[in-house]
Amino acid sequence: MSAFLMPFIEGLVAGLVVAFITFLVISRTQQRSAGRILAAARAEAAAVVSNASAKAEEARSQLLLEGRMEVLRQREDLEKEVVRRREEWERQDRRAEERERSIDRRSEEAHRQESALQTREGAVAQREETSRVRAAEIERLAGEQRQRLEAIAGLTSEEARREVLQRAEDEARGQAQALGRDIREQAKRSADKDAKKIVSLAVQRIAAEHTAETTVSAVALPTDEMKGRIIGREGRNVRAFEQAAGVDVIIDDTPDTVIVSCYDPVRREVARRALEALIADGRIHPGRIEELVAKSKKELEAELVELGEKAAFETGVRGLHPELIRLVGRMRYRTSYGQNIYEHSKEVAWLAGMMAAELKLDVALARRGALLHDVGKVLTHDHEGTHVELGVEVARRYGESAPVVNCIHAHHDDVPHESAESVLVQAADAISGSRPGARREAFESYVKRLTRLEEIATGFPGVEKANVIQAGREVRVIVTPDKVDDAQATALSEQVAKRIESELQYPGQIRVVVIRETRAVGIAR
Repeated sequence: MSAFLMPFIEGLVAGLVVAFITFLVISRTQQRSAGRILAAARAEAAAVVSNASAKAEEARSQLLLEGRMEVLRQREDLEKEVVRRREEWERQDRRAEERERSIDRRSEEAHRQESALQTREGAVAQREETSRVRAAEIERLAGEQRQRLEAIAGLTSEEARREVLQRAEDEARGQAQALGRDIREQAKRSADKDAKKIVSLAVQRIAAEHTAETTVSAVALPTDEMKGRIIGREGRNVRAFEQAAGVDVIIDDTPDTVIVSCYDPVRREVARRALEALIADGRIHPGRIEELVAKSKKELEAELVELGEKAAFETGVRGLHPELIRLVGRMRYRTSYGQNIYEHSKEVAWLAGMMAAELKLDVALARRGALLHDVGKVLTHDHEGTHVELGVEVARRYGESAPVVNCIHAHHDDVPHESAESVLVQAADAISGSRPGARREAFESYVKRLTRLEEIATGFPGVEKANVIQAGREVRVIVTPDKVDDAQATALSEQVAKRIESELQYPGQIRVVVIRETRAVGIAR
């Protein structure tokens, strides 16, 4: 066992010795290498320190130089500021001296003016005293003169003054009336000439249909047997039709004809169309009647909108509210004195636009106001108020401008005209309504209006008689020359015209002519 271990132990000891020797060699080699590295590091550190010291010294020198330069600049700025302030103080001193000298001059001037004022006050006081003395002397002389004149004329001064003033007033009134009459005549001649030219041009360019129209309410039947079918068993069909359409159906002995009666032209038109559709269809019973009446209403409403759009397009009016367009279309089924309002409104719009163009006014405003001036007439059957009031209300409700509303409101002189276009709308309305054959009225109301015109004219003092001529378009008033002079005749014509305007309703306009005639008769024997 020991013989076996000895070589192993010896080898192990030898290996340990070799390893130790190797370790010693390596340690010494590392020590020498570390020494060299440390020496190199120390040399490099010394170089870095030396370089840093040089740079620090250079930076310190640079900072010192910059600090000195900054001190020099601040010193220069301070010197400039001192010089500037010194100059400013010197300027202020000079200004103060100038102000003092100016104050001294003003003070001296004030003293001189005060002395002059005192001198003037003395002179004025002396003149006032002299004036008082002279005024007293004049008053005394005037009193003596007045007493002498009163003694000579036999009148007191107050009576003489009243007489002189009365004569002067009468003379001035006469001259003023004569001058006013001349001015009115001259203005009327020139205005009539221009107005006739403009109106004639506008009328000549309009060739619109102006014959009176009526809504057709008679429905033709193919045979008299159709009347029985329309009436139905125990009258149920005709009752259902009248209830659905809101009209009265008159079935009499007139051959092949049924009359539809209703105060509302729109409802009458719906009933006429529905009845014609029933006759064409042949199926007449309550259910079919209600269906066709509803269909006719819908078709007519669509047609009214188309008519309103057509009128707006033809007259060049843009931007109307849809409800206003529908109301304009409804005017197709409204009449005034037999004249169709739809055609009348379009004609008024064309006339007003042409006259506005001649006068270089707002053509669009004139046409818009003219097209809508009678829009209230389609509402009079369903609402309280005049057509003017209803038209103004609906125009304001749907956003029309104030000038357009005034055109509607003033076309019957209910309110003052606010624009020249409003006056043109009124004139165009009168032209369209006064065309021959454009309007008609009942004979009884026509006679009553003529009689009332004569009663109004003869109701004024100094009127001898009055005659209505030209179908009520002119009233000739003959006055007594001893009671009415020329100036009063002019005033009388205006008074009669105003009273006619306030008390009567009439289409177009009425001319009042006052005639004053003086006759001197001599007889040779």
